[in-house]
Amino acid sequence: MNDFDYFDINNPITPKRGDLLISEPYLPDPNFERSVVYLCEHDENGTFGFVLNKPSLLHFDEVIDSTEDFKELLMVGGPVEQQTLHFLHRTPELMKSGKLIRNGIHWGGDFERLLSIIQNKIINPADFRFFIGYSGWAEGQLADELESKSWIVYKGATATQVFDTDPDELWRTVLKAMGGKYKMFSNYPSDPRLN
Repeated sequence: MNDFDYFDINNPITPKRGDLLISEPYLPDPNFERSVVYLCEHDENGTFGFVLNKPSLLHFDEVIDSTEDFKELLMVGGPVEQQTLHFLHRTPELMKSGKLIRNGIHWGGDFERLLSIIQNKIINPADFRFFIGYSGWAEGQLADELESKSWIVYKGATATQVFDTDPDELWRTVLKAMGGKYKMFSNYPSDPRLN
């Protein structure tokens, strides 16, 4: 398999950092209903990432002092530690820090530098995604969920998917791009009783 193969429930592959987890259409967990999770870490100790398509009710300037007028919407990165703020970006030349995950997508970086580029209005908000909380799985937990077919794995997320795709359309857009039966999944109604 190459880096862009998709998860096949008959031949499961192990996700790795930089992949997307896409919730199956009727996942019963309300924290992850129709979610797309970007994986920042996946190893023998567990898995860590951010939900890309769950907006919160908060904006950046409402939670961080000294950033008035920076109205970027915060996404709910997951149900864990929702009092924490995290970010992904694609501007290492501007941030000068952060961990490269894959395909030009960086996680975190120097928070003081982030505040400085916000205050000096040299930030392009389209190059960042901000999250409250994160998604985490203990050792072996995600493997069990994959085995029970709760998630579909998309290999090698692009910066366009992470930063440029409308969060409201991301779940459907990624499934459509995968084609075949996944394209059919993208058309499933949110409530099967409505079908």
